[in-house]
Amino acid sequence: MIVMCLIFISFKNHPTYKLIVAANRDEFYARKTAPAAYWKDFPNLLAGRDLEAGGTWMGMTQTGRISMLTNYRDLKGLKSNAPSRGHLVSRYLETEIRPEQYIRNVEKDGVAFNGFNIVIGDTRELWYCSNYANGIRQLEPGLYGLSNHLLDSPWPKVVRGKQRIAPLLARGELKPDDLMDALFDDALAPDEQLPDTGIGLERERALSSMFIKAGNYGSRCTTVVLVDQSDHVTFSERVYDTVTFRYQSQEFHFQINSQ
Repeated sequence: MIVMCLIFISFKNHPTYKLIVAANRDEFYARKTAPAAYWKDFPNLLAGRDLEAGGTWMGMTQTGRISMLTNYRDLKGLKSNAPSRGHLVSRYLETEIRPEQYIRNVEKDGVAFNGFNIVIGDTRELWYCSNYANGIRQLEPGLYGLSNHLLDSPWPKVVRGKQRIAPLLARGELKPDDLMDALFDDALAPDEQLPDTGIGLERERALSSMFIKAGNYGSRCTTVVLVDQSDHVTFSERVYDTVTFRYQSQEFHFQINSQ
């Protein structure tokens, strides 16, 4: 099960950057994962990789295609034999299918998968789809938050994250570390604000923070993508130690090749 729990997207909403993405990926600590790198089988593709199912939770190509995913939390509706949702992300990045056509294909085939939200596109257009919502949506300029419900559902971590990120977006130039620090927030939401997704109060509480530390499960990496008006990409990643929560960081830079 690939899970990315929390994504914030600023699209055509900043004077310096066409696209800003800041995201935490949450997963069981035991699941084998490779940090962000250019894939040997697709050298144009930059992403982390799930070493058990082969897909990814978020990635970008040097031609500017970008894709990211969260799961939709519904334990009662889980399918034991469903295909990995991470391939929905990687297949888009591995192809040249137009974004709108790809998202329509995802909408058509989405019933086969466990619950998901996916955002795909490039710096010109972004599209959203969930197999728990009707239809697809093209994103207008603005700031969006996505957790384990539908886009912009006001879960406490989504609301809190927007409140922390919005002041950073008021700056002319952003530093990836500032966005990553904002997402390194393990404050739990008050019980009265918690959603009820059928996992019980204790688990809802443990998963309510932006940065999760929940026994054998939690936030394993933070990724920030900045694309400026000249199509220069800064792709930054922190990978966290799951005991001390110290991190190793890396940063990639490239110029989008629109071909």
